[in-house]
Amino acid sequence: MTPLAETLRPTTLDNYIGQQHLVGQGAVLRTLIESGQIPSMIFWGPPGVGKTTLAMIISQTLNRPFHTLSAISSGVKDVRDVIEQAKKEEGSILFIDEIHRFNKSQQDSLLGAVEKGIITLIGATTENPSFEVISALLSRCQIYVLKEFGKEDMEQLISAAVAHYATQGYTIDVQEDEALLRLSGGDARKLLNAFELVVNRDKSKNIVITNDKVTEVIQKNLALYDRQGEMHYDIISAFIKSMRGSDPNGAVYWLARMIEGGEDPVFIARRMLIFASEDISNANPNALLLANACFEAVTKIGYPECRITLSQCAIYLANSVKSNSTYVALQKAQQAIRRTGDLPVPLHIRNAPTKLMKELGYSDGYKYAHDYTGNFVEQEFLPDTLAGTTFYEPGDNARENETRKLLKWRWKDKYGY
Repeated sequence: MTPLAETLRPTTLDNYIGQQHLVGQGAVLRTLIESGQIPSMIFWGPPGVGKTTLAMIISQTLNRPFHTLSAISSGVKDVRDVIEQAKKEEGSILFIDEIHRFNKSQQDSLLGAVEKGIITLIGATTENPSFEVISALLSRCQIYVLKEFGKEDMEQLISAAVAHYATQGYTIDVQEDEALLRLSGGDARKLLNAFELVVNRDKSKNIVITNDKVTEVIQKNLALYDRQGEMHYDIISAFIKSMRGSDPNGAVYWLARMIEGGEDPVFIARRMLIFASEDISNANPNALLLANACFEAVTKIGYPECRITLSQCAIYLANSVKSNSTYVALQKAQQAIRRTGDLPVPLHIRNAPTKLMKELGYSDGYKYAHDYTGNFVEQEFLPDTLAGTTFYEPGDNARENETRKLLKWRWKDKYGY
């Protein structure tokens, strides 16, 4: 029996749900598709937002030969076989799911065919392609970011599911959809899996869907609900939250779950590297050093030995004092930029490499900190509009409390430290 998610897979741009910033009327990707000329491209976005579907629609709309490979199960030979087949065709599209799992040699095998136009590559990834795709291949592709589905998108999917079952003789009354939306987390496949399970577990063709019913069915049939393996994202979330919550036992348990499940160790190490800056930061700068050393070790030795390094790092990060102060500071600064725009750099802290710039006042009044006691002198470093704005608020921990005292001594009451 065909799964509901496959049955409802859209076949045209007009019935494709979501991603209107890419495929809405007049949007960049739709315009390219309608022109009949598409570049090689990479779709980057969370699971279940229509990456595969969009690739298939492009192929069908343009009437192009369509080849598909999974980076999990395909190797260089499979890529070469597709390329040889594409040489006999006109305008072949090669779709590679989870392209971030291709190693360098596998990605290298695509370069010549992409460059010569033998294939148009469409890759799908849930990981930042800047980290996962080699620069030579990346430079030959356009990157399109697909967004997580919103509430309105998910409600459209529920309506489509109800309409489909109506053609099968079912009457479905969705009295509550909160549990469906919450459990799916913006993932269309998860939503439709959940909906299908609820319908299939009901003995009647007159079905009332409530939050309690959805929760009960999913809890009893978790493996079926997560049939495509999206629990990967739930487990990495549990791992990160355990470290953030300073629980080494939870952290090492979820780490072990990932190791036993064959998770990419580089993926785990990268997440810990991000965590060290985002959640520990200057409360314990050694955390970033250890996480970086772990990342380098993992890339050099791989499984099975690197599991020990991963465990050491995860437990250290879980036990470390926590602070997100630098992450919050950056968010505040970015919000200020979006609000105020590109404010001019104050003249006194501009560079003045030419005579004209000096005559215009560039660097005029700048105070060289090393000429003053304690290598510090008070002056303004922010644009006039933002003068005195506090972005960085030290965390409440031993190291950052010392930082707070130092900032108070330097800046007195200017920033409220």
